[in-house]
Amino acid sequence: MSHANAVILVADDDKAIRTVLSQALGRQGYDVRCTGNAANLWSWIQDGIGDLVITDVVMPDDNGLDLIPRIRKLRPDLRIIVMSAQTTLLTAVRAAERGAFEYLPKPFDLKELVSVVGRALASQTARGVEPELPENANGERLPLIGRSPAMQEIYRTLARLMSTDLSVMISGESGTGKELVARALHDYGKRRSGPFVAINMAAIPRELIESELFGHERGAFTGATQRMAGKFEQAAGGTLFLDEIGDMPIEAQTRLLRVLQEGEYTSVGGRQPIRANARIVAATHQDLRRLIQQGLFREDLFYRLNVVPIRLPPLRDKPEDIPELAHHYLRKAAADGLPEKVLAPEALALMKAYRWPGNVRELENLVRRLAALYSQEVITADIIEAELAEQVGAPATATAPAANGATVSAPSSVETLSEAVERHLKDYFAAHKESLPPDGLYDRVLADMERPLLALTLGVTRGNQVKAAQLLGLNRNTLRKKIRELDVQVVRSPR
Repeated sequence: MSHANAVILVADDDKAIRTVLSQALGRQGYDVRCTGNAANLWSWIQDGIGDLVITDVVMPDDNGLDLIPRIRKLRPDLRIIVMSAQTTLLTAVRAAERGAFEYLPKPFDLKELVSVVGRALASQTARGVEPELPENANGERLPLIGRSPAMQEIYRTLARLMSTDLSVMISGESGTGKELVARALHDYGKRRSGPFVAINMAAIPRELIESELFGHERGAFTGATQRMAGKFEQAAGGTLFLDEIGDMPIEAQTRLLRVLQEGEYTSVGGRQPIRANARIVAATHQDLRRLIQQGLFREDLFYRLNVVPIRLPPLRDKPEDIPELAHHYLRKAAADGLPEKVLAPEALALMKAYRWPGNVRELENLVRRLAALYSQEVITADIIEAELAEQVGAPATATAPAANGATVSAPSSVETLSEAVERHLKDYFAAHKESLPPDGLYDRVLADMERPLLALTLGVTRGNQVKAAQLLGLNRNTLRKKIRELDVQVVRSPR
């Protein structure tokens, strides 16, 4: 069959979408047949018509997702592309789990859809059908909230990973929801019947991390009065979430690498190998490539963990998700017994204009505080302005559009370190554009950044290098070396 002559079946109750798809795919030489209901689509499929299906989820007479298993059973080689305005993780995952070739959220890019159609027709390997997703008592679970393009891409990535055991590295600023993503990978993946075990590397003393991960035998060290199963053993058959992996000591990194390479490990003080049987999902807010350059993170371990990278965007990069997130947290607060509240449009406008340095976690904390502390049912812009100004300790200076087209003042967040560095670098380049050094600029900038950071941190700890190393996440010997190399002078912090 020539792909150019392929018959494409389009089912969508929106006439405008049918027209657009018919024209776009027709220009590619495809024979396009459109319908506004599921009954006609199913009739065509039963008659053996069509080489590819593009279907909406919600149609007048049926649900497109419910059609997929029937289509797969009758014609297993027929590719199915699902499109939907129900742009949630649940929709993306259900489409993938039931055997769809691809899921596209509405509104979609026509060029991307045409590209997906080409790939679907060229694909030769039929996909198996996995069991349907488990549901809670309400018939739906939404571990992640947001309909922004950034979140849609994350949903699509997660949906593709659900049936695999590939290692995943989740990165992003603190408070962006890295553990929620890890839990979604587990709860909707093929290991969902097993345990989800999390360990935060930053919260465990360095000398205890190996015991926590791999367990220990009785008598392995002073105080080991009985055998203890480690996180790897506890997570057998499920998922092991290694949070803040950048804080893992080098010694433990070496042991973890051996586990990933050989698939087995021994407990501390043990001799009998134990087979590892857990999917590994790691997370960090740090730049691991920078840690590799500093000798603080193993490059070979990074590549073992970073098989599939997922970068979570900060909340300031997806302000369109803030209203939905805020309403979600208000509903959660009410379910927990707090009074029900409503956010005024002007209040939401202020929240969308704020930079949210604490990301989604900061937003959730604010919403719960609003529900608990304010007696009025409608949360106004004045309340939000006061709360956010108090958060950053500065008066409101920015402006945000109100629902009626007017503008309201929005509290401006403290300038982030990244913004401050960018501003100073722009000034530097502007002042030295005729006399920039021929080489070594990268190392010079890093040294200029490190020197005050180390000096101020030592000042905060009043010269205590052990505490300073812990704050910085550096090895003590590495800190000493940098102090000597950079000629760091301690800047005392006032009491």
